[in-house]
Amino acid sequence: MSAAPRMLPLEGVRVIEIGQALAGPLAGVLMADMGADVIKVEKPDGGDDARLWGPPWGPDGTTSLYFHSQNRNKRSVTLDLKNPADIEALHRLCETADILIQNLRPGVVEEIGIGGEAMLKRHPRLVYCNISAFGQVGPLQARPGFDPLLQAYGGMMSMTGRPDEAPNFCGASINDKATGMFCTIGVLGALRRRDQTGQGCVVDTSLFETAVHWVEGAVNAYVATGVVTKRHGTGANVIVPYQVFQASDLPLVIAAGNDRLFARCARVLGQPDWAADPRFATGPQRVANKDTLVAAMQAIIGSARRDDWIERLEAQGVPCAAVNDIGELARSEQFAEVGMMQTLPESGVQVAGLPISFDRERPLSQRPAPALGQHNAELLGR
Repeated sequence: MSAAPRMLPLEGVRVIEIGQALAGPLAGVLMADMGADVIKVEKPDGGDDARLWGPPWGPDGTTSLYFHSQNRNKRSVTLDLKNPADIEALHRLCETADILIQNLRPGVVEEIGIGGEAMLKRHPRLVYCNISAFGQVGPLQARPGFDPLLQAYGGMMSMTGRPDEAPNFCGASINDKATGMFCTIGVLGALRRRDQTGQGCVVDTSLFETAVHWVEGAVNAYVATGVVTKRHGTGANVIVPYQVFQASDLPLVIAAGNDRLFARCARVLGQPDWAADPRFATGPQRVANKDTLVAAMQAIIGSARRDDWIERLEAQGVPCAAVNDIGELARSEQFAEVGMMQTLPESGVQVAGLPISFDRERPLSQRPAPALGQHNAELLGR
């Protein structure tokens, strides 16, 4: 007899997602993968803009692979939130919902009467999460925003790149994705409190607050010292060596995060005396003499192949890694063994799954990403 299917942590939880692009849908898909019933509310004329963020496209040739990835395991209904009848339909959905997530343009939900306070007045057990660009207060609260804008305004770009070059973006949409994660953390915390008290609440998070969180160490240092953190290329400002080095063929990262690891690294490089050298013996001394040390290390590392250095460094317990491109990552044995990729049912689309396992099992998607309004009849009776 086969074992009964394992119950997922959020089975029985219903989530209404009024969102598009990334931060809101990411929060929705995280909860959907953990077993929640996520109902995605989309505008009738085209739905989530991310449906058209291609190529590449899914099997239908019209819906982006990106949309398939961020909206698997959900059901889709279409509602015109400027129509009072559709607002009432939303309220009927909320009567059976535990959580509502929204990342509409700032001010829209208040204009149409579905802001957090109004919704809790009618649905007091609802956990309602606002995801905004700049937060719910302050002179910029009404501004829309996308990840690159917040990487710029939030200080991250000023710290990313080489000192003598222009600031750079991080290649991933890290503010969007982390804000979706903070939304998930916040609503699950509020849901636990709701289950104890019977009272829902309004949860707020924003790309701006996420951006500040990413640079909190630099902010804390500035408040304490008045010193602005500068760009350090691939390196760090308080740990040396902690950066990319170019071997004779390919780059690698060495992260000798303390004096013991640096001493081992120095031995591998054939320079055991560095561990006692007054310029390099301690972390602060290495930071003060970073340019000298990094140049000396680079001259040595450039004389041999990357894989040779990784083998020698790993043998001595020195943290290091190849600088993989996405193809190298996807072809790596570790990637295959961890089993992140999954094939969505029906559509056959392959996407990276939830980066969490329960009892050593990663939840698998039970549904493909929905067609626009696919579940109108099932959920709205139309």
